[in-house]
Parts: sequence; C-alpha cells; structure tokens
Amino acid sequence: MVYLIPAIFLFLLVIFAVLSGISRKTPERGMVDGRLRPCPGAPNCVCSETPESQFFVEPLDFTEPPREAWVRAKGLVQSLGGRIEIEEEGYLRAVFATKILRFRDDVELRMETERSRIHIRSSSRVGYSDFGQNRKRADKIRAGFKQKEE
Repeated sequence: MVYLIPAIFLFLLVIFAVLSGISRKTPERGMVDGRLRPCPGAPNCVCSETPESQFFVEPLDFTEPPREAWVRAKGLVQSLGGRIEIEEEGYLRAVFATKILRFRDDVELRMETERSRIHIRSSSRVGYSDFGQNRKRADKIRAGFKQKEE
C-alpha cells in the first residue's frame, strides 16, 4: 500500500511524458480547398471557417488595408507566445507550447481579402479536451485585434 501513491504518480508522469512527445509530431498542415481545415470533431479545436459547427469562433474582421491587418494579427500571435513556423501568401501557422508539459497547439490564420477578414483555427495536437484553451486563445487574439483597431 505504501508504494501505491508513488506508483500512480509515476504512471501518470509517464503518460503525460508520452503525450507530450506525441504532441511534438507535426500535424497535417495547410488548407483544404482554399480554406482552413475543419476541426476533427473533438472539443480541443476551434475554427472560424465552420459556422455551422459547435467549434465555430468569429473571424478577425478589419477595416484597414489587408497588409496592415495581417501584420497586426501576426504580431498578436507572437505576443501571446506563438512561434511562427510557416508564413506564405495569406496563410500563417504558429505553434504554442503549454508551460508545464510543453504540449503543442497550432494556430493557423488565413486572409480573406475580398471580405476584409482573417480566419483563425486553433487546435491541440493530442487529446480530446483542452479545457477550452484553444477557444480562449482565439478569443484573446480576436479581442486584441479588435482593441487595436478601435
């Protein structure tokens, strides 16, 4: 009985270490048919390109020139701790790492110039639930984006 608590702790530590390692694997990236990938059906993902879904978040709407809005959105992602891995014309992917176990989450942006809008997708690489962290991150980006525009 005296070894039960340390054994459980060690078991959980190993599980979290394995999950952290798995989260370092780069997921499928980029867009599908010119749009951000839809969420896979787990609550650890949100996306502004699926309005009919429970995983929907509002996109970033802007009034300034598209290039200025893009630079502003990119700066917000970086200021919140995102490390940009890919930036192409109208597309950006950044990686966030959790503080303790270093789990990886991906944030993707896609510019929709004709509608003065930047779409956002934030998702965890592993697990089922993220306790709302990706939604909170997307909301922080959107709130910061809106605040700087006013």
